[in-house]
Amino acid sequence: MSSTPDKPLVILRAAPHPTDRIFTPDALTRLHDRFTVIEPDSEAALDDALPDAFAVVGQPELPAERLARAGKLRAVLNVEGNFYPHVDYDSCFERGIHLLNCGPAYAQAVAEYALGLALDLARGISREDRAFRAGRERYVYEGNADAVLLQGSDIGLIGFGQLGRALHPLLAAFRPTLRVYDPWLPPAVLREQGLVPATLDETLTRSWFVFVLATVTDESRHLLGERELDLLPDGARLMLISRAPVVDFPALLARVAEGRLLAGIDVWPEEPVAADDPARGLEGLVLSAHRAGGIPEAFWTIGDMVVDDLTLIARGLPPARMQVAARELVGRYRNRPVS
Repeated sequence: MSSTPDKPLVILRAAPHPTDRIFTPDALTRLHDRFTVIEPDSEAALDDALPDAFAVVGQPELPAERLARAGKLRAVLNVEGNFYPHVDYDSCFERGIHLLNCGPAYAQAVAEYALGLALDLARGISREDRAFRAGRERYVYEGNADAVLLQGSDIGLIGFGQLGRALHPLLAAFRPTLRVYDPWLPPAVLREQGLVPATLDETLTRSWFVFVLATVTDESRHLLGERELDLLPDGARLMLISRAPVVDFPALLARVAEGRLLAGIDVWPEEPVAADDPARGLEGLVLSAHRAGGIPEAFWTIGDMVVDDLTLIARGLPPARMQVAARELVGRYRNRPVS
């Protein structure tokens, strides 16, 4: 299929998402109205299409030699939510190719889910539900001996990127003291948001609730290890909703087993989680199967974002809705695709 100047060629390779998961019928119609769209069914077909491609939507492997064939390429749009090491980013930056991902589509869904985990851990909601179903319900005070309020509490955020910015207004209603550790942001940026900039140790030591929102880099892998987890107050609640490698899982599970901490976990070192994983038997955990962000509205937002930003780029304007890769950061991410 050949393109025209009025309808540039877009290669759509959305796997592991089926096309109709991320594009509503309306968004797909708009995409086809404005662009010539092909969905190559093989690597050879992808290679054949690259010389005329205006954009690639998806996450096929794009090493330097493949990009060299794509002389008209203006944009690569990842629709899985991260900048994975499947693209030769330096080649793209040198040629001015836009590098985008759909992470912002998930931010609100993840933030609301994170708040839900915190409320559950604060009040033992799912724990007492399980007890009731098993005939072990505890009425009034007996079921609330360890309950706490978010209202006016000390809350720590580890990272203040897209997820932190979406979570912040949800937490504001509880009027907490919000401490933030984010080494990629100057303190002034946090103060302007009404937040308290803090070191990692200060954030952990002084927070009753801790939301782990950081991405994975070589520096942040096991950022919360044995020493750091031991800084948390006894009975603290930890919500892990960004990337599993940020936390030392054996150390975290050990402290939950000891009754030192409570935790809500949505991301795991290996997914699916093994049937005999000890986490399944720990009462102090709220378990979640990597489902914080992947709701229908978030997926449909991706398709709208893709169409909107491709339209802007085709008009010679900068993208406005998707996350733009920062040259200084994109090579530092160590996130892995969800299997």
